This record gives sequence, structure tokens and C-alpha cells, in this order.
Amino acid sequence: MKLTIFITITILLFLGCSKEPQVPKTHFVESGFDELPNWDKENYDEALSNFLNSCKSKKTKKIYKEICKKAENTKDAKLFIQQEFSPYKIYTKNLKGEGLLTGYYEPELQGSLKKTEIFKYPIYETPEDLIIVDLSSIYPDLKHYRLRGKLKGNKLIPYDTRKESASKHIPAKIICFTDSKINLFFLEIQGSGRVTLRDGKTIFIGYGNQNGHKYRAIGKYLVKIGALELEEVSLQTIRAWLDRNPLRVNEVLNYNKSVVYFKQRKKSASGSLGLCLTPMRSIAVDRRYIPLGSMLYLNADIKGENVSKIVLAQDTGGAIKGAVRADMFLGYGKDAMNIAGELKSPLKLWILLPKKKEESKI
Repeated sequence: MKLTIFITITILLFLGCSKEPQVPKTHFVESGFDELPNWDKENYDEALSNFLNSCKSKKTKKIYKEICKKAENTKDAKLFIQQEFSPYKIYTKNLKGEGLLTGYYEPELQGSLKKTEIFKYPIYETPEDLIIVDLSSIYPDLKHYRLRGKLKGNKLIPYDTRKESASKHIPAKIICFTDSKINLFFLEIQGSGRVTLRDGKTIFIGYGNQNGHKYRAIGKYLVKIGALELEEVSLQTIRAWLDRNPLRVNEVLNYNKSVVYFKQRKKSASGSLGLCLTPMRSIAVDRRYIPLGSMLYLNADIKGENVSKIVLAQDTGGAIKGAVRADMFLGYGKDAMNIAGELKSPLKLWILLPKKKEESKI
């Protein structure tokens, strides 16, 4: 029987006893598949195929262990999904059912393994003197938090900010050098990318670590100084302003004290689950509210069209905060960048959780 009141669910309800960090209570309300916008227009086979791929991750298996096994042999994807899952609409703390969808992409940079007059901006791996402190064994409530810094004498102090790092030697391995400080900055924002070297070879790089400083959006800074209006802020307008004002690039970029360090990978963009991301099917979420590995249904406007589809929570991001908040992976290249840079859409989200055993007909 469908619930008609708001209910509070934690991930532990579906996982049982788990050593995974507990997800804070999130407001869900049980729905029916007939309440999902454009549900009958979904490509169920494609959605189930992506779900099976996500089942390769431990986090997905912890939520959908039995369903992952059953999905391997199903012949009717739509029927299987409707009989094995129950949709719950996700609400914010103030019980609003609408949030925000943005987009991200895999940047393509030009690079060189050797420093030159053109290729002079290093892409660093995690610095050797960056210390990460995990306090969860002493303070279980701090499972989601890590202290990052460096030693000065016998004291742990904050690690260098972006501005401070620019004037210091960083004790870290350099993956390669690139030709644009601006492109490198946006690579940090996206979290992963690919670099085409001078000999035509492509190397893939992904998120390795972060300096411990809170992420601050440079778009907000440009609004603050009167360079842009709030409603016109996008990746494209920010980049255009930086290109027009080369003498102020450092000032604007240094507003974001956070620095991301990378590691080289063997494959293209992979999210927090370690799986290759699927354009238009993989999203980044705030794992404090939505468990990584979960399957969801979203409704939003993308490229001027209303889009409703099954997606998978396969990534996270420093700017993704809140229950009804997602960042959609849109692929790589210029087209993906253009869509991602302008995507800001009202969002509705449903999480698809295992149907209670007594309700399942399979």
C-alpha cells in the first residue's frame, strides 16, 4: 500500500548492518511508476544494461545484491525494473521536491611530458608532504571528514592555498605539462580529463587528492566584483571574461583556495565507484543524502528538452551539496563542454530502492 505521508529513510534500512559511513536521514516519499514523468518512454534495456555495469562496484552490490544477480538473466527489462524496485521521491530538508541539475564533462587538454616555453603549467600528483588524518577510529561521527595539512615542526598546519602554491616548490611528481592555466583550472573543477601529448598519444588523468581548503566558485567572485550578472554566469561566460582580462586571471583563480591533485589512469573518465562514466546516465550526488551506487530517476530540462530517465549515482563533487542536487556527466569534447557549461535546470529526483520482499513477484 502506498504511503501518503513523508517518511524518513536511511540507507541502513536497505543495507542492514554495514560498516559503510551512515547516510544522514533523507526525506523520501513512496511513489508509483505511473507517477514518474514520461516513464513509458524510457529505454529500459539501456537503463538495465547500465545498472548491470554499476553492479561491478561493491557499493552498488551492497544496495542491490539480490537484484544484481537476478538482472543478469532477465528478458523483459521494463517488467523486471517495475517488479524489483520501488520509486521514492526525494525531498530537501524543508520538504521541497525540486532542486538543481548541472552538468560536467571530461576536458581535453594539450600537453607535453617535458616543460617548454608553451607547455609550462604542471599537472601534479598528490604532494609528498600532504598529510591526511582520518579521525573516524576515534570519532565515529567524523567518518565523512578528513583533515588535510602539512607538518611544521610538530604541528599540523593547513596546506598551501592556490596562491601560496604558485610561489613554492611542490614536492610532487609531475604527470605532464599543459599550455593553459585556465584549462588546467577547469580540469580541476571537472575532476578528470584527457591530455593529448605532442606525439599524438592520449593519457587519462583523474582525481587523486585535494589540498584541504574549501571549494569556492569563481563565478560568485565575478558577480561580487561586478564583472558578471548572476543570471549570466556559466562556464562559457567565465572563460570569456578570463580571456578578455589576462592580467586578472590569477586574482580570480586564487579566489578558489582549493587545489586538486591528479593521478594517471588507464581509462577515460571514471567516477567515485571506479567505473567508466556513461554520458547522460551517470550523475554525481551528495553522498550524505544519496548513497553512491544507487539507481535514480530524474526529470529536468537539458538542451531545451524535457528529459526523464534512469541514472546512476556513480560520482561525487565538491560543489554538489544537498538531497535534490545532481551533476550529470555529458561526455568529453567541445559539444559536451558547451552543454555542461550552460546546464542549470530545476530537478526532480526519485531513488529506486529494492522492493520489500513481500511485494516482489519475482
